[in-house]
Amino acid sequence: MRRLRLMLRIAFSRTAIIVVALLLQLFVFFASFYWLKDYSTVVYAAFVLLGAVTVVHILNEENNASFKIAWIIPVLVIPVFGTVLYIYINLQPGTKRIHKKLTKIEDEIRPYLAQNEETVQELQEQSAGEKGIADYLYHADNYPVYAGCKMKYYPIGEAKFADMIEQLKRAEHFIFMEYFIVTKSYMWNTILEILKEKAAQGVEVRMMYDGMCSLALLPYGYYKDLEKMGIQSIPFSQIRPVLSTYQNNRDHRKILIIDGKTVFTGGINLADEYINRIDRFGHWKDTAVMIQGEAVKSFTLLFLKMWHVAKGKDSIPQEEIRKYTVEVWENTQADEMRTDMESMRNTDMQNTQDKKLHAGGYVIPYGDDPYGDERIGKQVYIDILNRARKYVHIMTPYLILDDEMITALRYCAKRGVETVIIMPHIPDKIYAYLLARTYYKQLLKYGVKIYEYTPGFVHAKVFVSDDIRGCVGTINLDFRSLYLHFECGAYMYSNDVLHDVEQDFKETLKQCQEITKESCDKYPKGKMLVGKMLRLIAPLM
Repeated sequence: MRRLRLMLRIAFSRTAIIVVALLLQLFVFFASFYWLKDYSTVVYAAFVLLGAVTVVHILNEENNASFKIAWIIPVLVIPVFGTVLYIYINLQPGTKRIHKKLTKIEDEIRPYLAQNEETVQELQEQSAGEKGIADYLYHADNYPVYAGCKMKYYPIGEAKFADMIEQLKRAEHFIFMEYFIVTKSYMWNTILEILKEKAAQGVEVRMMYDGMCSLALLPYGYYKDLEKMGIQSIPFSQIRPVLSTYQNNRDHRKILIIDGKTVFTGGINLADEYINRIDRFGHWKDTAVMIQGEAVKSFTLLFLKMWHVAKGKDSIPQEEIRKYTVEVWENTQADEMRTDMESMRNTDMQNTQDKKLHAGGYVIPYGDDPYGDERIGKQVYIDILNRARKYVHIMTPYLILDDEMITALRYCAKRGVETVIIMPHIPDKIYAYLLARTYYKQLLKYGVKIYEYTPGFVHAKVFVSDDIRGCVGTINLDFRSLYLHFECGAYMYSNDVLHDVEQDFKETLKQCQEITKESCDKYPKGKMLVGKMLRLIAPLM
C-alpha cells in the first residue's frame, strides 16, 4: 500500500506532469510529420523546401558551428519534424523579452561600473597581455578590473561553508543570495535559520534560486514560504510544460553577497553533498573564493540585474543601485574593514591553510549570459590557454568541447605548455561522462594530460596558469555553461591566492589516476559508441 501511494504521488507530481506535457508536444510534432508525409506529396514537398530555407538561415546565423550542425541534421533527415520544431522553438518570444530587459538594465548600471584608469595604467605597466584581457572584459560587457582586494580560496566545500556561516552572522545591512541548486538539507537549513534571524533584526535578505529546483528539489511555491519568514525570494524561470529555448537557459550562478563588502562565488551550491555531509558520488571535490573589497560591487550589480529580470522588471531604480554600490563605499571606513579582517583571521577554521587571506594583485569579476554577442566565459578560458608559458591546470566536472576549445587546448599543449585536466572518476551524469570519454584519446594525442579523481566527483571549475593568473567560478567546460547558462567567475592576476589554487591542484592530483592511450583503448567499445552517438546532441547537453 505504501509503495502504491508513493507511485501515485510520483505519477501525479508536478515534475511528472511537466515531463508528460513536454513528451506530448514532441509526440504532436512527430505525428504531424507522419500525417503530412502521407496526406499530400505537395504539402510534404513544401516542407522540404521550407527545410532547405531553414538550413540556409541556420548557416548564416551568428552561432557556433556545433549548434548549427545539431539543428541541420534533424532538419535534413526529418524535414517536417525538424523544421517545425526549429521554427516553433526559435519564434518563442521569451528569449527576446529577456534579452531586451537585460540590455536596458545593463545601460542603467553602466555608469556605476566605470573603469579606474589608474588601475588600468598600473596593469599596463605590469603586463600588456593582462591589460588586453581587462580591456576585453570591460568592452565586452562592462566588467572593470579592481586592485587591492582581499581574497581567500577554498579547496573544499566544508571550509567555504564554515566561513559563509561566520560572515552571514556578521551581516548588518543586506544579504543577497543567488544559487543554482538549493535542497532542504542540513546545509540550507543551517543557513536559513541565520537568514530568518537576520531578517527579524531588520537586515534585508534576498534569495534567488533557479526555477529548475521546483521540479524535484523544492516545493513549487517555496519562495512564498521564504517570504513568510521575512526573506524576499524569487525563482528564476520556473519550469513550465512548454517547449522553449527560454527554459533551456538556466541561472547557474552561485553568489552570496554580504553588506556589499564580501562575496562568495565558485562551484558550491546549497546541498549536503557539496559539504560531504552525504555521499552521492564518492567524495565531493569543489572549490570557491571569497572576495572582500570594491570588486564586490560588480557581483552586486550582477545580482540586482538578474533579480529584477526574474521579477519581470526591465529597469532598476537609480536610488536602489546607489544604495547597494556607491553608498556602501561612501559609508565604509578603513578601520571597519581592518576590524573585519582581524576577526576573519581569528575565526576557528579547520587548519592553518584555510586561514589564508591574500591582498594585492588584481581581480575582474565577470558574468556570462546566453543572449549576449560574446561568449565571455569561453574567451577567458581560451585567453589563459593561449598566453600560458609554463602550465595550465584545469579542474572541471564535464568535458564537452567545441572545435574552438579543442583547438585552444591543442595549441597550448603543442607549444610545450604543461596542459593538465582533472576530471571526476565517479560521474554524476553518466551520459555526460560517456561524452567526455570520446574527447580523451584525441586530447591525449595532442599532448594534453588527463587525470580522474579516484575518490569521487570533481565539481570544481578552476583554471590556474604560470603561478600568476587564473579564475574560479561556475563555468564548466561544456556547451551548457559556455553557451546556454547564466554564469559568473572571478579572473585573478598577480594575487598570492593563486598559489593556494595551484597547491590545491597538486594535492588533488595525488589522488588521481592518469588516463593513458592504453586505458582509452581498453575502454568498453559499447560505451564509446554511445558517447560518439551522443555527440550529435552535445550542444544541448
